[in-house]
Amino acid sequence: MRALGSRDVFDAPRRCHLSWPLAGNGAPLLLIQGTGVGGETWRPQIDALQEEFACLSFDNRGFGASQPLAGALSVERMADDAIALMDAQGWETAHVAGHSLGGLVAQFVANKVRRRVRSLSLLCTISKGADATTLTGWHLRIGLRTAIGTKRMRRRAFLEMVFTEAEIAELRDFDGACERLACLYGHDLATQPSISMKQLRAMAKADATPFLPAFAGLPTLVVTATHDRITRPACGRAIAAAIPGARYVELDSARAAPITRSTELNAVLREHLVAAEREWRAASVAAG
Repeated sequence: MRALGSRDVFDAPRRCHLSWPLAGNGAPLLLIQGTGVGGETWRPQIDALQEEFACLSFDNRGFGASQPLAGALSVERMADDAIALMDAQGWETAHVAGHSLGGLVAQFVANKVRRRVRSLSLLCTISKGADATTLTGWHLRIGLRTAIGTKRMRRRAFLEMVFTEAEIAELRDFDGACERLACLYGHDLATQPSISMKQLRAMAKADATPFLPAFAGLPTLVVTATHDRITRPACGRAIAAAIPGARYVELDSARAAPITRSTELNAVLREHLVAAEREWRAASVAAG
């Protein structure tokens, strides 16, 4: 099953029209994506989970079908958007998963409406936005290469930012792979969406670390990628250490692990979600 919904989120002086696809049946699962990409980046996870979960993905405000940006952007505001979509779908509670910036948004969602979150899945993310946005020599070099040169050169630079060299080597048809990836990311890999810089500035100001200990008792999965040079494994380990009972998993990949290592990640994610759903149902029965 695949349905399309829409939601107007009102802000002075304008409103943002959020649009979302819903795929599958079963327990509700809200998927929040990262910087400069659309909700379709969750396609490998949706395809694997939709037999057991109703998967709601969406474009963040200012990207793709969710327009206009309508004012200043903040992680807290993005969390409000995610909660508004739960309301629009009629979900009192849901499992919440986020990748990169989306993982930070997911932490803010849990802080705002803790009772409505059945579980957290935090993939290649941080709790303090500054940890991912502080510029290093590598950031400056790779960022420059994604902005200059031929389209093919810029696409290669983008892939070097999110794939390992081994994963790039696995792309036997480089140009064809870039076209397929563009469908997932929601843009040509050679061109970065203008919203990306606004999202990065919003992320740099956000810090979820003060409220992580309050997530004790909330089933939480933290997944990192060994070769992720933006949301480094140390950031994920710090999140897992701060949330009592959180499970930590590290994959031999880079920040595009949900795409490049989808089979392995999906198995871990499904195990976490099924166990958390079972726990949530048992608690609901016990509470009457």
